[in-house]
Amino acid sequence: MKKTIFSSITVCAMALFACQSPSSNKTINNDSVGSINQAPDKTATDRNKTTEESRAAQSTVDDKTHNFIDEAAMGGMMEVELGKLAQEKAMSQRVKNFGEMMVRDHSAVNDDLKAICRQKNVTPPADMGKHKDHYDDLSKKNGAEFDKAYIKMMVDDHQDDIKAFEKVAENGTDPDVKTFASQKLPTLRRHLDSAKAINKSLK
Repeated sequence: MKKTIFSSITVCAMALFACQSPSSNKTINNDSVGSINQAPDKTATDRNKTTEESRAAQSTVDDKTHNFIDEAAMGGMMEVELGKLAQEKAMSQRVKNFGEMMVRDHSAVNDDLKAICRQKNVTPPADMGKHKDHYDDLSKKNGAEFDKAYIKMMVDDHQDDIKAFEKVAENGTDPDVKTFASQKLPTLRRHLDSAKAINKSLK
């Protein structure tokens, strides 16, 4: 009788241990995995934050200069793309030739601006931004209608560009950007004179 009771107790104890052990191990394993999963997330966040702070610290231009660079870059890309469009859609040979000049001259200006961006650790815009609407509008026109709309836009756009470049050339805070603006003014003025002459001939 005692032997039977002892055997029963032993069997129960073994069964109880068997039931509890996996649960206990599972809890330990889950906690370990949870700790491992959480650590990389925090490290990645800290690393990204450090990278952003480092980039901000490396930039050597103020906000006004950065805004000028952005505007000049987007405007320059627009001039190139519209120049290509003019060569394709314009009816007047003078307008086609003007478009060719825009592609050639503003591609060179854009390259010089990109070089300054690399030097100053500034990331230029990837596309023409707000000027995309102008491109889309002109792309719907053809022939004489395109010629008038394109050249009028070139007159207005270069007048605005000259004012912005003159302002930086005179009062810019970054010497390299200031020199860039000053050096490009003669090109912009030549473009404006040409656009005005063509615009008068189209009326």
